[in-house]
Amino acid sequence: MSDEQGVQHGEEPHPTERLHRLQRRLAEFAAARGWEPYHTPKNLAVALSVEASELVEIFQWLTPEESAKVMEKPESAHRVADEVADVLAYLLQFCEVLGVDVLDALAAKIERNELRFPVTGPPTSNCHSSE
Repeated sequence: MSDEQGVQHGEEPHPTERLHRLQRRLAEFAAARGWEPYHTPKNLAVALSVEASELVEIFQWLTPEESAKVMEKPESAHRVADEVADVLAYLLQFCEVLGVDVLDALAAKIERNELRFPVTGPPTSNCHSSE
């Protein structure tokens, strides 16, 4: 028996396929509501930023130790999961509108970072770049 995404129960689709199915579901959700005119790159980038800020807000006044335990409390874990979902949803919609393959873009970025920041010795905890 199949579920609503067309996957046989007990079978998990490949993560790449699952991501693309979710991306299609988001596009279909927006289309069914006539939201495509509002899903411009600018609007989606702004919405992505707002949702990322809502995720940051959860951690804003926590100590590093408290932030490491945020998923231990059901209420905060639920909030974090919801905001992560919102961030990912807007990122996937943004990529869909611009024709960016999010997994290819990530793989290419990791490769560039591996070249940019070669391993030169034992790991250090005092230097990190998110660029």
